[in-house]
Amino acid sequence: MVRRLRRLHRDICGHLRNLRTKEYMNKLTSGATPAEVAADLQPLIDFQDDGLPSADLERLLEQQLIPHLMRYNSPTFQSMFNAFPLPEAQIGADLMHRTNQGVTNWQVSPGGAMLEEITGRALCRLFGLAETADATFMYSGTYANQQALYMALHRFAARKGVDLGEEGVLGMGEKGVAVLVSADAHFSLRHAVRMLGLGERALVKLPVDGHRRIDPLQARQIAADLTAAGREIVCIVGTSGTTSTGSIDPLEPLAEIAAAHQAWFHVDGAYGYAYKLVPEWAGRFAGDTRADSITWDPHKQLGVPIPNSILFVKNGLDFGRMSLYSGYFNRAEDVEPNPGLKSPPTTRPFSALPLVTLLRGRGLAQIRADLRAPLEAIRQLYDELQQRPDFEPCHEPDTGILCFRQVGPAARPVREVYEAVMRSGERSISTTKLDGEMVLRLALVQPRTGIEDLWETIEEVSSGLWPS
Repeated sequence: MVRRLRRLHRDICGHLRNLRTKEYMNKLTSGATPAEVAADLQPLIDFQDDGLPSADLERLLEQQLIPHLMRYNSPTFQSMFNAFPLPEAQIGADLMHRTNQGVTNWQVSPGGAMLEEITGRALCRLFGLAETADATFMYSGTYANQQALYMALHRFAARKGVDLGEEGVLGMGEKGVAVLVSADAHFSLRHAVRMLGLGERALVKLPVDGHRRIDPLQARQIAADLTAAGREIVCIVGTSGTTSTGSIDPLEPLAEIAAAHQAWFHVDGAYGYAYKLVPEWAGRFAGDTRADSITWDPHKQLGVPIPNSILFVKNGLDFGRMSLYSGYFNRAEDVEPNPGLKSPPTTRPFSALPLVTLLRGRGLAQIRADLRAPLEAIRQLYDELQQRPDFEPCHEPDTGILCFRQVGPAARPVREVYEAVMRSGERSISTTKLDGEMVLRLALVQPRTGIEDLWETIEEVSSGLWPS
């Protein structure tokens, strides 16, 4: 009798949990507060001597965790650069996880190391980079940007006869170096100068124009002024798709300025560089082939699992600035490919595989169509918002991001709008700051979201009627 009552109680509780899970199946996310999410997740960290059967473990995840995850594949997800893996990428991801290959060295995975090597070179050809170009897979765009700045500093030090790897930045006896970036550049570049020991003093922010792009004339003057003041320019960074507005800096003029100052030219294309594959947008990236290095995150638009970031270099020999050899692998005498010589991690996932299966399985024509869809939807929204008296676009979109603000007597504080929409659990938007002012922001990376979905968000913001 006691066992039957316990079983009945368990079944009733399970039924109630299933109802709760189904309640969230059509929502973007639960809309729960941090305290509520933490309370629901407590059973997952109740570590005990006895393990759970697989079925119970899966049920626990379904009931306690999944309702609080974000459904990136929903057309109402309009705020960030995340996506669920596409079926073709999932094929590679399943094999990647099933075999758990380390790919930094030929000795641990001949197939994994070789696929990463030849994939990097194939991507260089796909993007029309120099014959000498090469690439490596990274954990994130942040690390790719940091490594690019390290290589820039390494080359700068070498010109002064200093081995940066041996002597460090103090060996240069140089305190007046500068790294020039957009005022809208990603904060990972602040991390980079901090971690390289340069400090944020080295970071010089360049003004942007009305389109939120670096102004080349002002950039040229600032570079000249810095040089006249005795500071040496190590690197100039152009962004191809800023995270706030998606703007693409004028790469060709920036390449000219970098060449004039013998500076490394890096392009942070973590978000936007994928759109070079769309023929109508390719011209906006003119000058990218002159970059010494380029960061790109395929996981932001192509529907491949995180992490999937790439660092391109114009001269593959520059990866030698990162190489460290050991006695047991990555040996100097090895003739086989060892991708781990191109970046610090000696263990990293087989990220090339899901990208390969995605590109090969989906085909470039479909990928271009997938990339084109959010660009066109955001552009259409921009055109139509200009006709609305209660909204004002903050910039003309270069890619799939649009920042805007409410205007007029019905306008509400941006933070209030953002929190209310997110609390509903029905859709997502985001915010950013432009020139110190907080504005609303829509960012699309998936083709499922169309202009109708965007207008639903605009109408929800306009009405102010959110579920409690």
